[in-house]
Amino acid sequence: MIVTFTANPSLDRTVALPGPLERGEVQRAVSVSQESGGKGVNVSRALVASGLETIAVLPGAASDPVLAGLLHDGVPFAALPIDEPLRTNVALTEPGGVTTKINEPGPRLSEDQQEALIGLLLERARGASWVVLAGSLPPGFPADFYATVTRRLRAAANGGAPLIAVDSSGGPLVAAVSGISPDGTAQHGTSQDGVSGKPDLLKPNAEELAELAAAAGFATAFTADELEADPESAAAAAAAVVRSGVGAVLATLGSKGAVLVTADGAWLATHPPVAAVSTVGAGDSSLAGYLLAHGQGAAPADCLRQAVAHGAAAASLPGSTVPAVHQTTPDAVTITALRKD
Repeated sequence: MIVTFTANPSLDRTVALPGPLERGEVQRAVSVSQESGGKGVNVSRALVASGLETIAVLPGAASDPVLAGLLHDGVPFAALPIDEPLRTNVALTEPGGVTTKINEPGPRLSEDQQEALIGLLLERARGASWVVLAGSLPPGFPADFYATVTRRLRAAANGGAPLIAVDSSGGPLVAAVSGISPDGTAQHGTSQDGVSGKPDLLKPNAEELAELAAAAGFATAFTADELEADPESAAAAAAAVVRSGVGAVLATLGSKGAVLVTADGAWLATHPPVAAVSTVGAGDSSLAGYLLAHGQGAAPADCLRQAVAHGAAAASLPGSTVPAVHQTTPDAVTITALRKD
């Protein structure tokens, strides 16, 4: 069982344009689609598409369109009832896959609701192999929320905790690694009883990896473009994050593939070019592919292989459509061992 946790789920609307986005002009869409979304929800959708057992934990009223979409798609979920409607995100896709996203902030949850949401996750995570903490946080959530949830999961399991993956951005992602909130306030990566708040797996993109490496104290500063263009630099940046106490880093580099770094090695995976239709959810599908392969006992390099195959397949599909494993081409992926220092 893989449990996903999405504190800020969304109804994802994708508007396909016939040409480049023209600011200030009226353009007619070619097509419009919508899916229940949010990073964790997308991972669960991709796992269900491949026949894996999963459950998505999220807030939301029973009548909310996000939950109705999950019911329609047959995605198991456990929801904390709230009064406020969940957010709607809009993605504008141009021919060739260029995507512009407009994301709403989401409803504000009280401290009691935040605690109830954590309690629901702790209940559903019993016996899980992985817990995926994914996406942005709603307004009012503390920056170190994911680190706190990670510690709570491990403390509640008393040594039998699931593996924990984090896929977020900005302050919540940096806090999961460095224990530093966006305002510079120090948090604690490990609680007084010695329980670590650092995840077993991080899934950043190139921009997030650059930010993470700086937070982990890596001496060289890189831009996202530099990391995408130079996989060895990406591996070195990811290695700095691993040295800080994170189990592994799966860094997706867009059309350049992905890099996986663990304490034991570093690898680059590339896929032949695909005709990109929409990049929405491609990173989430990559994480789902990694988890699928890991659950089958695959070696790290082969987990990376399936991650890139899933991401490439997702980019070739419209909107936020997620691929099933039979739609992916892992045999087309090339794996190259890299230096990580």
